[in-house]
Amino acid sequence: MEEKEFLEKMTEIMDTEVELSMDSVLKDIEEWDSLSYVAFLAFGATVAKEKIWPADVKAAKTLRDLYSLLMGDK
Repeated sequence: MEEKEFLEKMTEIMDTEVELSMDSVLKDIEEWDSLSYVAFLAFGATVAKEKIWPADVKAAKTLRDLYSLLMGDK
């Protein structure tokens, strides 16, 4: 998955109008909430190269961190 496609999917998951970038800080995105968190885990379960652990998602600081989880680049 390319970064552009990932950002489009994250915009959809968070249902946001905010322009997202790979360096967007999750805590600064109002729409990054428990629903988005669960939706990301479900999305990750279908596309990730390795199992994504909830603790790793909670530890993520930026969208780039989440992308790394999906790509198996922890």
